[in-house]
Amino acid sequence: MDLKIAARMTAVLALGAAMTAAFMALRGDGSQDASSPRSAHPGGEPSVELARCRDIGMAAIDDDACRKAWAENRRRFLRPSRPVAPNAAPSTEKDSSRMLPLQPPKPSPAEDRLHPETVAP
Repeated sequence: MDLKIAARMTAVLALGAAMTAAFMALRGDGSQDASSPRSAHPGGEPSVELARCRDIGMAAIDDDACRKAWAENRRRFLRPSRPVAPNAAPSTEKDSSRMLPLQPPKPSPAEDRLHPETVAP
């Protein structure tokens, strides 16, 4: 097979695949919404007040009822799922097991006899 023919066939196949993918994406028949109804609102259905605030647009910023609904919604989603214990007061005792020694350990007399060339500080 000639190299030009193979390149043309590859280009035609790639163009066909791209056109098919674009057609499928733009078709928008709504079948995705029917298969996953919870994907639109993962936290559950929005309240009627939140839906009203969404529908009135920028006017919702000045609406006290919308501010209250938003605050309640934030509190509902951002609160911890289990109660958090208050921070414990720091201990005044020092854990000596984690502290570095001030002076290096001195070798025992038995180690001195094994290594006479080393000098202890």
